Amino acid sequence: MGDLSGVTALPLLIAVGDPAGIGPEVSVKALASLELGNVILVGCKSSIQAEASRVLGRLLPVIDSIRSVPEWSVYEPPLGGDGAVEVASIRVAAEACLAGNGRALVTGPIHKGRLAAKGFKFKGHTDFLGAIAGTEPVMAFAGGHLRVALVTAHVPLCKVPELATEERVTRVITCANQALLSLGIERPKLALCGVNPHAGEGGVIGDDEISNLNPAVMAARSMGLNVELPVAAENAFRSLNSRDCDMVVAMYHDQALPVLKLLAFGSLVNWTIGLPFVRTSVDHGTADDIVGQDIAEPSSMTAAIELALNLTA
Repeated sequence: MGDLSGVTALPLLIAVGDPAGIGPEVSVKALASLELGNVILVGCKSSIQAEASRVLGRLLPVIDSIRSVPEWSVYEPPLGGDGAVEVASIRVAAEACLAGNGRALVTGPIHKGRLAAKGFKFKGHTDFLGAIAGTEPVMAFAGGHLRVALVTAHVPLCKVPELATEERVTRVITCANQALLSLGIERPKLALCGVNPHAGEGGVIGDDEISNLNPAVMAARSMGLNVELPVAAENAFRSLNSRDCDMVVAMYHDQALPVLKLLAFGSLVNWTIGLPFVRTSVDHGTADDIVGQDIAEPSSMTAAIELALNLTA
């Protein structure tokens, strides 16, 4: 298991995700590469233990509640009204963090289609966690020096302009700034993508930047934040890649994710900011096609665990 001298008072909670996906495999593999104790794997007991037996050559202790433990342990929550063990696991682990009984939450992948068929009404982890915490979280990603926060996430492209309001953009900017401060970055510098091509070209290609984004920047600057006026997305990401800024605030999912996954797939972490507790996750799905083949790469889960530990050190 490794050196347990770094055990803290609160357990790190890993909701392993869909038991039919690679979440249990990458969770156990990631832990096997790290030296830490006081970790609870929350999810389907049989799927976790199958991976523990295969990867570690032994089974893990099973506990009946979330509490501090000196070693890696397994907790399978009751389903209650959640209908699926992966949903119950997210809920129970998030509620434990809210109650001060968990150090941080790290999540494995869920299958949105399978859950939707069971009545799951949320678009993914981020919306679900926001409902549990009673707040509006922000989807962000981190991979080394590549960091992005999204103004909108899983919404149709046609909805982006109406959702990219001055209020919403200002909130995402402030959440992004606070997240960077939590990493120990002093006076973070943020780059803001425009909604329209070439950031609207002064209103020629659209006026969203003039009507909503520019006022959001002014509001953020009035609070002392270091954020630039909106620029074309390619300029923002070029600045990020050359380390001329600390984070990009992008307007929509596919404005950011293709760039990030091209540059940092495998080391990228889905980081939910704006929650009252730390939550990180893998940057991939359930990968049903490789389940049970012992070829799932755990690097993203490892990175997610490491980021959660750094943010709560």
